[in-house]
Amino acid sequence: MRKLWLSVLLVALLLLTISPTAVLAKSDVPGQVNATDIQIVKKVTLHGPAAKGGKTVPTAALGSLGARLSNNANKYAIVIGINDYPGSSSDLQYTVADADEMSKVLTSIYGFPASNVHELTNDAATYDAIKTAIADVRSSANPGDEVVFFFSGHGAKGKADDGDKNNVDQAIVVQQDGQFAFIWDGELVQWFSGFLTNRIIFVFDSCLAGGMAVLKAPGRVVCMASTINGMSLEGTAWGGGHGQFTYYFAEAGMESGLAGKYDYNGDRTLYQPQDVSVEEAFDYANANCKSQTPTIADGFDKDLLP
Repeated sequence: MRKLWLSVLLVALLLLTISPTAVLAKSDVPGQVNATDIQIVKKVTLHGPAAKGGKTVPTAALGSLGARLSNNANKYAIVIGINDYPGSSSDLQYTVADADEMSKVLTSIYGFPASNVHELTNDAATYDAIKTAIADVRSSANPGDEVVFFFSGHGAKGKADDGDKNNVDQAIVVQQDGQFAFIWDGELVQWFSGFLTNRIIFVFDSCLAGGMAVLKAPGRVVCMASTINGMSLEGTAWGGGHGQFTYYFAEAGMESGLAGKYDYNGDRTLYQPQDVSVEEAFDYANANCKSQTPTIADGFDKDLLP
C-alpha cells in the first residue's frame, strides 16, 4: 500500500512540475546547422519524495568481460552539465552536480587522469567549446584508448540539416552567445567519426535521449536516460540532488558499487566499485528509475569495464 501511495504521489508531482515546451521556429545562432520546428523538451525537476524502483527489466550485462583496457592505454572524458540556460524559465538545479559526480567517478574509481577530463558546465558548455573538446580528444586518442562523453541537461527535437536522413532529429540543448544552441544527433555522429579507438562510452541524462542511439557502432556503448520520446527527471530524492538516471548509474551504481553483480576477478566475495561494468551500471539504473525508461545501444563485445 505504501509503494502504491508513493507511486501516486510521484505521478502527481510530475504532472505539477512539467514545464511548457519551448518552441522555436528555427535556430538563429550563427555557425550551427539549419534547423526548424525545434521543440525543447525540458528535464523535469521534482520537489519531494520519489517512489523506489525495483522493477524487473531485461539486462544488458552478460557477466562476461570483453577486451580489458591495457595498462598503457589513456583515458579521456568530456563531461557536460548545464543548470543555467538563457533566461530563467529553463534553468535546472542538479545537472552540474551530475557532471561533478561523473567526473568524480571517472577519476576516483576508474583512474581517469583529472587533466584528461574536460568538464564543461553552464555558460562554459557552449556549442563551440563542446565541438572543440571533442576534436581535441579525437586528436589525442589512439587505438585502444578509452573515451567517455557525458551530458546532463535538456533535450530537443526538430528538423535539422545535420547530415542524416531522419525526418525528426534529436539534440542536446547547450548554449552559445547567450542563446539556446543545439547539437543534433547527426552532428554528434560526424564529430565522433574518425576516432582511432573503438572504445567509447556515451551517457545522456536528458529528455528524448533515446535518439542518440544513432551513435552506436562496434566498440561503443550508448546509455540513455529516456526513450526517443521520453522524459528525464531530477530532484533531491536522488542523492540529495541529482538526475534520477545519473544517481543510479554513477553515484549508487558505480561509486557505491551497488550495480556490481558479477565477480569479474573471480577471487573475492565482496564486489568492488572498480569492478562495475557500464552494462551493470545501466541495468541498475534501469531497474530503479521510475516514470522514465532508460535505453541502451550496446556495440561492445560482452561487458565493458572502464
